[in-house]
Amino acid sequence: MDFSGSWKVMDPSEHDPHPTAGYPVNPPDGLQEQKPPLLRDGPAGSPSSRRPAPSALLGQSRELLDMIKFEHTVFALPFALLGAVSAAQGLPPLRTCLWILAAMVGARTAAMTFNRLVDVDVDAENPRTASRALPAGRVSRLGAMALLGAGIILFGLAAGALGPLTWALSPLALVIILGYSLCKRFTAWAHVVLGLSLAGAPLGAWIAVSGRIEAPALWLSGGVLAWTAGFDILYSLQDEAFDRSRGLHSIPSSLGTGGALILSRSLHILALLCWGSFNLQVGGHLWPWAGWGVVAAMLAREQWLVRKGDLSRIDQAFFTLNSLIGLVFFMGHALEYWLSKTLLAPL
Repeated sequence: MDFSGSWKVMDPSEHDPHPTAGYPVNPPDGLQEQKPPLLRDGPAGSPSSRRPAPSALLGQSRELLDMIKFEHTVFALPFALLGAVSAAQGLPPLRTCLWILAAMVGARTAAMTFNRLVDVDVDAENPRTASRALPAGRVSRLGAMALLGAGIILFGLAAGALGPLTWALSPLALVIILGYSLCKRFTAWAHVVLGLSLAGAPLGAWIAVSGRIEAPALWLSGGVLAWTAGFDILYSLQDEAFDRSRGLHSIPSSLGTGGALILSRSLHILALLCWGSFNLQVGGHLWPWAGWGVVAAMLAREQWLVRKGDLSRIDQAFFTLNSLIGLVFFMGHALEYWLSKTLLAPL
């Protein structure tokens, strides 16, 4: 099978060292032409004869999930949960939590799929991204468009279920998360738009629980915006030369490696200041500040790994550390809430 999903029964002569010999009219047992293993029995040309087996559908689903890096939802999900818990000053209703999760999944699925569709030609030219599922042909445009539609529908349903304000703001959210993919064609500040996209997660979760926008939510979301823009600048260092050669805009291609590193560090300092203000706003004590301290150390480690533009450990800096940032910060607040309920309940 080739990766486009088409099947071909090979002519035996294509692999015969003596192609003119061919096969006898009545080949012996074991040499009869075999049906392709993933085609169902049915009359030639019928829909059932062309229908892929479940294993092929499963493989296509895996390719779609890998295409959108579904596992990277962990970057913003802890911040969304933190926004919900902080707005509720405790545990929000399970129904609300499930709809927040659905909104997160729908939004990320739509945003990443749209990004892959819009950038398929650029990805095909970039050696770093040419092996992605869509430019490599392992996923069809039709399948990607279906996934995009499913993500938008799921996000819309979740936004409507979470309340009138989330529903009213959902078109603006879609413009931001989808518009990011077009930004690098005309502005170097696409990293900030990506940060704004992820910042919508805690802000939206806060609104879903409280029904309004409040100062702590803005500090929490502002931190997510600055943190995301900072690490996306680092990640885009890999494409500095390619972006410049193709006329694409990014901070590294505009400011160079040195300028990009300085701006990324500044944004991460800003993120820590925003999250510190959030801790003050919600009255955090020991454990939220302990989580903040660990996050500060992790961001310092991230910047150290790519000092002087060294990209040899970019995966550790980008994926490993950043996947833990939100979780550590959330756990600090969750631990304080749990301990306060446990220790102060008898009083």
